[in-house]
Amino acid sequence: MLLMWKNNGKGYYIYEKGSKPKPDPSVLPIIEESRRLTNIIPAGKPISVTDKEILEMILFPVVNEACRVLDEGIVVRASDLDIASVLGMSFPSYRGGIVFWADIVGANHVYTSLKKWSEMYGGFYKPSKFLEERATKGIPLSAPATSSATATSKSRL
Repeated sequence: MLLMWKNNGKGYYIYEKGSKPKPDPSVLPIIEESRRLTNIIPAGKPISVTDKEILEMILFPVVNEACRVLDEGIVVRASDLDIASVLGMSFPSYRGGIVFWADIVGANHVYTSLKKWSEMYGGFYKPSKFLEERATKGIPLSAPATSSATATSKSRL
């Protein structure tokens, strides 16, 4: 018999029969190193974020990547990404899709948040040129691409 996984009682918590799980002290050095690498505790103090900020810190990089895909002409319409986000990553359909939602939130808010976080936490949050352009000019992310991007995507077909 092939045994793919065996519960050994180890992980973030120590599980002992008959008692509540307790944090495993051997994991703390790994957590501290991860915190150091991600700069999640600048100046040794944990950051304080709201539920809304947590949501934005997770989804705004997805919006940013959608902007890169649009800019590179990999998809022709933002609505294609909306459909893909609903069907592929279970983005809530009542929100209309990732790009539609970002337009409701506002490209400028997405851009300024990513820019602030990239300065605080590093390049992962660096806004794309497409997002920056749309945000500064007040153009919705879902607006049709400029003629140069359209020409690029048509040349790939």
